[in-house]
Amino acid sequence: MSNTSIDRLQRRLNYQFKDIALARQALTHRSVSSQNNERLEFLGDAILGFVIAEELYRRFPQAQEGVLSRLRASLVKGATLAEIARELELGDYLILGSGELKSGGFRRESILACALEALIGAVYLDSGEARCRELLLFLFDKRLRQANPDTAEKDPKTRLQEFLQARGAALPQYELLKIEGEHHAQVFFVQCHAEGLDEPVSAQGSNRRKAEQKAAQKVLELLLPGANQSK
Repeated sequence: MSNTSIDRLQRRLNYQFKDIALARQALTHRSVSSQNNERLEFLGDAILGFVIAEELYRRFPQAQEGVLSRLRASLVKGATLAEIARELELGDYLILGSGELKSGGFRRESILACALEALIGAVYLDSGEARCRELLLFLFDKRLRQANPDTAEKDPKTRLQEFLQARGAALPQYELLKIEGEHHAQVFFVQCHAEGLDEPVSAQGSNRRKAEQKAAQKVLELLLPGANQSK
């Protein structure tokens, strides 16, 4: 990646790296080499969760824990991170292996989300907690202003559990059937068993959590017509 590209990305982030090597590592996918962004992603994920949790706690002093958890989940989920990455045009700066380049990895939601988390980790190492927090509040400003405890929606698994509990039914059971695809593009297949169904419901997703959420949503739509608020 050229210095010109790095400069352009830094302007989009409203942040200037002291150590450009950190920025390059944050943008390097594991398909390139063992010196990739996975460790930075791990760090960035933890920092992101903490900063967003702290900000929601501060902004909504009357909100209960469950509401705050749902708001945080909606802000730090992969789909939201990928949206922000696209707004930054982060795909243009990714360093990918030839296989990922050919398969359009620069557009893949999971790769974009992971790269954004890695950049967060890189900024933390480059400038510390306070500056990293500034960057996160800058990136999430619009979404934080739109966050509303009154409309914080529960995810499908939570809604299904509460629906069944309210009727004295057993909790749903999720079963992982199989995992297909290469490590960087796996597809998880699950089944959900729930009282009231003649047979289990199947779904698939890019990770187990997403597959289970989709399965729970399908069950809700069968047991509770009109429950079509899938994520």
